[in-house]
Amino acid sequence: MKRLLLISSSFVYGQGYLDHAEAEIRDLLSRVKRVLFVPYALYDRDSYAAIARKRFEAMGFGLDSTHEAESPRKAVENAEAIFIGGGNTFRLLKALYDFDLLSVIKRWVEGGIPYIGSSAGTVVACPTIQTTNDMPIVIPPSFQALGLVTFQINPHYLDPDPTSTHMGETRELRLIQFLEENNVPVVGLREGAMLRVEGDSLRLTGFAAARIFRRGVEPAEFAPASLLSV
Repeated sequence: MKRLLLISSSFVYGQGYLDHAEAEIRDLLSRVKRVLFVPYALYDRDSYAAIARKRFEAMGFGLDSTHEAESPRKAVENAEAIFIGGGNTFRLLKALYDFDLLSVIKRWVEGGIPYIGSSAGTVVACPTIQTTNDMPIVIPPSFQALGLVTFQINPHYLDPDPTSTHMGETRELRLIQFLEENNVPVVGLREGAMLRVEGDSLRLTGFAAARIFRRGVEPAEFAPASLLSV
C-alpha cells in the first residue's frame, strides 16, 4: 500500500523549515527510525543534507543522504523511508536519471515504504514534471517522473491577483494551457497544503485549500481535510 505525503512547500510564512508539516511527517513515519534524503534539487548537496538532517533529528529520526552513499541505488533499496526535498525540478529529475533511481524508488514506494516530497520532490511524484514552476536550467532525458500518483501537481499555487499590474500569465492560465495539450487533472496546491495518500485514499491536509483543474470544466475548490477523487 502506497503511503505518501506530498507537501507544497518546505516553508510557509512565519515558520521554519518543515514546521507546518511536522505533525503529518511524524504520523507518516511513526514506525520509522531513519529516513533517506534525496538532495539533488539543490546544487550544494552537503549543506542541504545538513539542514534536512538537523530538522529530522529534531523530530527523532536519523537521516542519511543518497549523495553520501557509495551506491545511491543500494541506499534506496535499504531505506525505511524516502524524503525528496525542493529546489529545481529539472535538476532533480536529471539526477534521478543520472543515478538510475527512478525505477527503484517507484518500486520501493509502491511496495509500501513511506515517501515524503516537498515542492520539487512533490512534482517528481507525478507522472511528469510538466506542471513545475521552475526554469529548465538543465535538460533531463525525459519529463517522465515517478508516477506515484496518476495526476499532476502544481506546488506553491498562487491565485490570480485582481489588483496586480503584472502583464504575464497567471498560474491559472498556465495550467489551463497545460490542459489544452494534456488531458490530465492538476492539483493546484497552495503553500500550507499537503496531500496524504494511503493506498487508494487521497486526503487534503494542512491549513490551505487546493484547486483542482480538469480539461473542459471550471476549476474546483477543496477545503483542508477534504477527501479527493482526482
